[in-house]
Amino acid sequence: MSIKRSASVTAMCAALMLFTAQQASAQSTRDRVTILEQQISRLERVITNNNDSQTDMLRKLQELQSENQALRNEVEKLQFETVQGADRQRQLYLDLDQRIEAVSGNSAATADAPAEVLRGGMIVADGALVSKRTNSSADADYQAAFELVKDGRYQEAGMSFERFLALHADSNLRDNAEYWLGEISYAQADFSAALEAFQRVISNHPASRKIPDAWLKVGYCQYELNRWAKARQALNIVVTQFPETTAALLAQERIDKISAEGR
Repeated sequence: MSIKRSASVTAMCAALMLFTAQQASAQSTRDRVTILEQQISRLERVITNNNDSQTDMLRKLQELQSENQALRNEVEKLQFETVQGADRQRQLYLDLDQRIEAVSGNSAATADAPAEVLRGGMIVADGALVSKRTNSSADADYQAAFELVKDGRYQEAGMSFERFLALHADSNLRDNAEYWLGEISYAQADFSAALEAFQRVISNHPASRKIPDAWLKVGYCQYELNRWAKARQALNIVVTQFPETTAALLAQERIDKISAEGR
C-alpha cells in the first residue's frame, strides 16, 4: 500500500469517526431535549394542579371565614338580645319596687296587716279558707292586696284588687287599686292589659295623685309595644304637666333613651 493511499484511508476513518461522534452527540442532545421537555411538561402540570388546588383552598378558606363571621355576628346578636332581655326584665321589677317603696309609707292601713285575699265573701289567708268576712274595712282589704304585690304574688294580688273594687265602690283608694292592677300586668309583661289599666286610672280619676305615674306607665307600655310616637307623647305629658315630680324625671330618662336608640 502506498503512502498516499494509506493517508486517504486514515482520513476517511477519521471523518467516519467524527461523523459517528456527531451523530451520537446529536442523538444525546435530542434525548436530553426530549427529557427536558417532558420534565417541563410535568412541572407545568404540577404548577397548574397546585394553582387549581390553591384556588380551591382559597375559595374554601373564604367560605369558612364568611361562615365564621356570620356565626360570630349571630353569637353577638344573641348575647346582645340576652343582655337586653335581662336588663328589660330587671327594669320591670325595679320600676315596680320603686312604686312599692313610694307607696308603702303612705298606705291607709298598717304594714302589719295580714296578706289576705277576699273571695266570695270569705277571707282566704295564704290559700286557706279561714272564716267568713265580717267587718273587714276597705283600708284593710286594700292593704291585704297590696301586701300580696309586695310579696310578688301577682295573680292573687290582681284577684284581691279586683275584689276590692267590686266591694268598695265608694272607697277613696279605688284609683290606687286600679293603678296597681296596671302595675301587676306590667310586672308580668302583659303590656296591653297594663296600658288599659293605666288609661282607666287617667279616665276615671283625673284628680288622682296617681295621674303622673299613670301617664308615665302609659309611656312605658307604649314603648314596650314599639309605639314610639305614642310613647313620646305620653312621656312628654308627664314632663310638661308634672315637671316637679319623680315621674317627670323618669319620663325624661325614657325620652332620652328613645332618642339614643334612634326611635
